[in-house]
Amino acid sequence: MKVTKQDLIQIEAFSRPYYQDKDIMHDWTHIERVAYSMRKLVEEEQVVIDNFVVEAALMLHGIIYSIEPEIRHFLSSLGLSPSRVEMIIKVAWESQKEERPSTPEGLILHDAHLLEGGKYFEIIKSLITGSVRGQSLVETLDYIRQNLLEKGQCYTNSGKKQYEVMKAITRDIYLDLRQEIMDVSP
Repeated sequence: MKVTKQDLIQIEAFSRPYYQDKDIMHDWTHIERVAYSMRKLVEEEQVVIDNFVVEAALMLHGIIYSIEPEIRHFLSSLGLSPSRVEMIIKVAWESQKEERPSTPEGLILHDAHLLEGGKYFEIIKSLITGSVRGQSLVETLDYIRQNLLEKGQCYTNSGKKQYEVMKAITRDIYLDLRQEIMDVSP
């Protein structure tokens, strides 16, 4: 069966409500930001990918860990072949930041996920998310130190270069903030 634009519309209609109650850094605008990064990476890498799989996996990546069985059932109900469903599921999992993708689609989506929002976004997202979660600035900086400074890896050539710049900016801002806080803390 040939997939259509209508299939993607249905996948969006299925997945979008699950993002409604997420914080402002992980709601549907997150999907839109990653999609933008994804399109740029595809162009820069000049890679051929299955766009349907990548777009479907993108819409599902933020909910795959909580409702994978429901997602499988829904995708099957669209008439997608079992191999197509498996590929979408695989790429949705491969897009997670801590994964090492094995498919071209997973590589692109994974790197786009890490590069979301541009070179300042990682540090800004962490500061906003920490605030929304009620963390103190010190707690948020500890999170950044433990989970961002030395973690994460892009695999595409373009992604590696962009991520290196992002990490340098994150590190510089983190160090400046940490120094300022330590200087004023009792």
